[in-house]
Amino acid sequence: MVIGAGAVAARKVQPLVEAGARVVVVAERVQPGFEQAFCLPHVELILSPYRKDYLVGATLVIAATNDQTLNRQIYADCQTLEVLCNVVDQPELCDFYVPAVVKRGDLQIAVSTDGHCPAYAGHLRKKLEELFTESHGQFVEALEAARRQAIAAIEDADQRKAVIGRLAGDESFEYFLRHGRDRWRQHSQDLIADYSNTPA
Repeated sequence: MVIGAGAVAARKVQPLVEAGARVVVVAERVQPGFEQAFCLPHVELILSPYRKDYLVGATLVIAATNDQTLNRQIYADCQTLEVLCNVVDQPELCDFYVPAVVKRGDLQIAVSTDGHCPAYAGHLRKKLEELFTESHGQFVEALEAARRQAIAAIEDADQRKAVIGRLAGDESFEYFLRHGRDRWRQHSQDLIADYSNTPA
């Protein structure tokens, strides 16, 4: 559940939906310009003043209103109902923190300052977004298939760990970038075959 329907609430709703959550947004009105943010699949918008009974059955709550008194009341109500709560920009009123996340396909990198300065987490996320490209996400996909092959082909656990470690290393990633997915796949299969034929 997200309480509030402004810019901050809109930023919180999108990743919740992407994570597969069913999101209920409660607000007296939607801040102009953010209507589309709340018209997403699996998002229910309730235009109403906040009431404690809206929290019943919620798994977690994000209080994102510009009324600090109301945010504190939401937190207190959550404590009574034993519902996890995050009051935006008030770390002392948070049962959990929402990290800044870089997503590159199946690769996800989360940055958290333990609630002390979300702006710095956002700053670091932008730097990481420059460092980690879509190629890193594609590499993870290729690694997943190679890992399954290694598990099936190499009986010895130490050798299996060694080959997967080599495949996940920097040199392997550079090979992936230079030669592409197909050549890398053949390279990984050759490496796995070498280890599968090596005595324990």
